[in-house]
Order: sequence, then structure tokens, then C-alpha cells
Amino acid sequence: MSDETEDKEEIFEHYHFIGEPGLAIVRIDKFLIDRIPNTTRSKLQNYIKDGCVLVNGVAVKTNHKVHPGDEIKVNMPFPVREIELIPEDIPINIVYEDDSLVIVNKPANMVVHPAYGNYTGTLMNALAFHFENLPKRDDFSTRPGLVHRIDKHTTGILVVAKTEEALVFLSKQFFDRTSERTYYALVWGDLEEEEGTITGNIGRSQKNRKVFQVYDEDEGYGRHAVTHYKVIERFRYVTLVECKLETGRTHQIRVHFKHIGHPLFHDLEYGGDRILKGTTFTKYRQFIENCFKLIEGQALHAKTLGLTHPVTKEFVSFNSELPKGFKELLEKWRGYSKNSDNN
Repeated sequence: MSDETEDKEEIFEHYHFIGEPGLAIVRIDKFLIDRIPNTTRSKLQNYIKDGCVLVNGVAVKTNHKVHPGDEIKVNMPFPVREIELIPEDIPINIVYEDDSLVIVNKPANMVVHPAYGNYTGTLMNALAFHFENLPKRDDFSTRPGLVHRIDKHTTGILVVAKTEEALVFLSKQFFDRTSERTYYALVWGDLEEEEGTITGNIGRSQKNRKVFQVYDEDEGYGRHAVTHYKVIERFRYVTLVECKLETGRTHQIRVHFKHIGHPLFHDLEYGGDRILKGTTFTKYRQFIENCFKLIEGQALHAKTLGLTHPVTKEFVSFNSELPKGFKELLEKWRGYSKNSDNN
């Protein structure tokens, strides 16, 4: 008599979601595509048809509607891929280095650390090749020495710890908000004030889990976030601003400026990749298209970083040059605004 379990396929849970309170009733494929990165609706529909998607423990059809409180699981006949940090010989721009830390100027189109959909080609893969024995993190084995992050298309300065002591010391500074960070951002529109402060809780959007949004504090959702800014240069339809972060939430600058009606120029996720200000002339549309081609994503650069050194205990500051594409973008806008003023 054969053992029936030998014929059964082993199942592995890949995703587990709960329909959040206030969730608008939505089809299961739409619900999942907003929450699972780097997938397509056709793939999800195939998973559903194969019985891999369960709602409240029962396999569902593609037209099933998800309600608040529903438990959704995506199970597969193969294990979740383990992410390991593979050293890769990728050039990195080192601004400063000593025995305790290294300051890196990250280029655009580079993810900081490996994650689902980005297993190689990250800054951490490059650092693992160039530096041996970076201090391990108990919570994230693929992020040795990493103190903080910036987005894939955001360029600029990052600090990486080279010793366990430096990692603890620097991480506490970011947690306590005693480090000082400034960013340069090109935003749509002509800001009314020369300087200001944007305050608003930031949390994941309940409609699209890939992005974030601002919530009122009395909603009890999201985390407190504060961004200070001042105008550096005006170009009629866009404005160059310097931002200082009082907090460090995911996508903070991008979300805050979207919230006040000034999305970052060419921000692919927050609506800055279309014409939001300006004329209807074909020549202007072509100008904007040419500007978009100069940068991979949002026009945002981590310009400076100030922190207390983990060994000397002195406050040190580091500065980074704007990348070539960002510089060229500003030059194009200077030329455009100057010509507009002369007409």
C-alpha cells in the first residue's frame, strides 16, 4: 500500500495579506497586483486559475471580490527564493573613506540592496566586492554596514559602516535624527514661498501598496514626517529647491511635494512624468520630452550629509556633485526660462 503523501505536491506560502479596514471592494487580481512587486496581471490570473490563490482558505476564481478582513494567501509549489549577497565587480564612486566608514555617491538606476526582483547589480553587491567583512546585520543579512537608504533613481550620498561599532553609532544618529541631510529636488510649478515646511504622516497607500501618501494625524495611519525646504532657483514652470529632512520616511520628499501639488520632475511613481505646468505648444512638449530623457527617474539628489564621526566624535560634513544628467537638466531650464523672459 503506497503512502498517499508521496503523491502530494509540497506547497510554500509566498505572500500573505489581510484586507485592510476601509478597503474598497476589488477584484482579487487587482488587489494582488497593487501589492506584489514586479508581476503582471496575466501572471496573477494564471496563479489564480492554478488554484494558488486562497481567500479565507478557499481557492478562488479571477473575478472574486476581496472585502475588508479577508485573508489572502498566495501559495506556490516551490520555495521562496533565498536572497544572498553576491559580490560583484561594479564601480562605485567613493567620496571619503577611513577605517570606520565609507561615503559613497550612488548613481541613478541603482537599487541600494538586494530584494525581490533585484537580486544583483545593487550597491550592496558592489560594496561586498570592494570591502571585505562589512559588519553584519541580524535583521538583514543582505545589508552589511548599511545605515540608511535612498531610492533607486535618487542619486547622491550614503554612509556605510565598516565596523560593528560604527554601524551601531551611526544607526543611532539616524534614529535620533541628529544627522543632517540636504537634498536638491526639481519640482513642478512655481512655489509661492521662498521657504517652508511640509508636515504630514506618511504611510503606504491603501489603494496602491507600491507607493506612499500623506495622512492626517487624526487618521492614526502612517508615521510622522517633516520636510523643510527653501527655493534655490526658479525656472518659471519648475523650481529647484533644497530640502532638509527632519525625519527619514520612505519616499518622504517625493510624497510631501506631491501632497502640496508640486510633484518632483520626472517622478515615475508620483505623477511627475507628464507635463503639469506650462504651455500647450508642440515646441514646449518636445522640450519637456528632451528634459525627461536626461534623467532616469525623479530629479532628486542627496547633496550633503553631516554626522558625528564614530571614532573622533567630531561633526563632519560631506558634499557630492550633482550628476551629469541633473546638471544638464538645470542648464536646459535656465536657457528656456531666459528665452521666455526675453520674448
